[in-house]
Amino acid sequence: MTDHVSLVRRSLAGTDEFDRRVRDQGDRLAAALEEGAFDNDAATLGLELEVYALDRTGESPTVAPVPDAVYEGPADKELGLHNAELNASPSRFDDAGIAAQADEIAADLAATRERAREHGLEVVLDAMPAVAPEPGTHAYLDDVEIRGTETGENAGEAADRPVVVPGSGPDDPVLVARNMRKDPRYGALDNVAVRRAGGEIEFTVPGATAGYRTILFESLATSIQPHVQVPDPSEFPRYHNLAVRTLGPLLALSTNSPFLPGDCYGDGVDPRELVEETHHELRIAAFEQSMNQGCRKVRVPDDLDDAADAVEHVVADDSFAPFLREWIEDEDDVEEEGQKGGDPTSAAWEFDYKRGTFWRWVRGVAGGDAVEGACDERSLRIEYRPLPTQPTVRDIVGLQVLTAGLLQGLVAADHPLGDLPWDAAEASFYAAVEDGIDADLAWVTAGGERTNDSETVFAEVFEFARRGLDEQGVAAETQDRYLDPIEARWEAGVTPSVWKQRRVRDNLDDGADLERALASMQEEYVELSRERESFAEWI
Repeated sequence: MTDHVSLVRRSLAGTDEFDRRVRDQGDRLAAALEEGAFDNDAATLGLELEVYALDRTGESPTVAPVPDAVYEGPADKELGLHNAELNASPSRFDDAGIAAQADEIAADLAATRERAREHGLEVVLDAMPAVAPEPGTHAYLDDVEIRGTETGENAGEAADRPVVVPGSGPDDPVLVARNMRKDPRYGALDNVAVRRAGGEIEFTVPGATAGYRTILFESLATSIQPHVQVPDPSEFPRYHNLAVRTLGPLLALSTNSPFLPGDCYGDGVDPRELVEETHHELRIAAFEQSMNQGCRKVRVPDDLDDAADAVEHVVADDSFAPFLREWIEDEDDVEEEGQKGGDPTSAAWEFDYKRGTFWRWVRGVAGGDAVEGACDERSLRIEYRPLPTQPTVRDIVGLQVLTAGLLQGLVAADHPLGDLPWDAAEASFYAAVEDGIDADLAWVTAGGERTNDSETVFAEVFEFARRGLDEQGVAAETQDRYLDPIEARWEAGVTPSVWKQRRVRDNLDDGADLERALASMQEEYVELSRERESFAEWI
């Protein structure tokens, strides 16, 4: 069995064979698209949900690793030891399919929570914790072992936080983040990013700056990813490009990560200024700053001209920590750890692996699971990736339904939103990252007029989402159940991030210091998330 460090070094050395295979496999996928192999009968929905765990047995909650026994249920492992992922199997995009999505996520979450409770842990529906792990946030996220140097397996541990540049040679150091899943593909991604950064990655958001010897600070961020399968690939570019232009408004309605754990902020930070100046979605910065080292892999995607561009953009993307199928196909321990990309049954293994590192906020994916009466394994779907994990299952499914309905409604109505310039859509997205529901958003109305009036933007968002759901035969009762709570956020001007800011401000007014104010908010959030059916009941 090849050890973890050797596999990471092999990836760090790079291989022209990886790029050759990706090119060949991409060409075959593009040809299959052209031949109609990815044409299907009906649209489908799917969903990924990321969560984290808290230990609430002490005086204050702390971020905590999830024991392996918890993953014997429906949850999958994720980047950090404290993370987990749940996936809803794809279903038809119709009334029954939405119910199936909601039922599966609710059941899997309940089963995962029950397993976690056996170990004294709480699985939390949240986008970023405001409390620290037991050893402290920086100590936990920056805890690395330096392997393979001349002075032995744990070289550098005696020094005070040595900073080294990983390499592929037999005497070069390789970093192993102790609180990261021990999958060599994760390890390779980590070491490549750190190497490109010169040994340390800087993470900067309002009120906090820190250097990390690993990408693990990305694991603070948890998200949901609605999937929408497009049955007619010739229509895929329209869906994709419209999805890019909805990024700002949909993120503005869902922001939920305005604070890091309290110990990330220095003594010189004014707590009240921080509450006012923090960005509403720190998740975006965490992901972009962890991986955009010497490249811009995490970003708003370029527009597509035809369906084959969804393949070609992956092929042309910067290769990041390449792996070949045969390096790990006999490594049972690697497969059990579960790493996105690289389905062991795929005929396009290297392409699938590279697509897994194509970290755009909207991503086209060729291939998937068959859904009876809708599609086979050869399908083309949108992965909508910027949305934060929401407080309740109903909110999560609500955003899934809003996203899918809006894309379908815009296409069905031949809405002119596609005329919005790409750079305006990108600016709108990052405005929502910073300012949330109060962001200066960019939109084109159904009448073809440019506007940044939020009342107009959100009115059309919900109007065309409902039109799309009508097109898919979704009952009015189902539409109301899932869209009304999200619409209530717009009407009240309150999203989860706004609620968090208000509660921290109130706690500060009551005399708490910043860490205590954040911890109290976190505890209240967890309780309300468990007790209430939707976030709208909090506001």
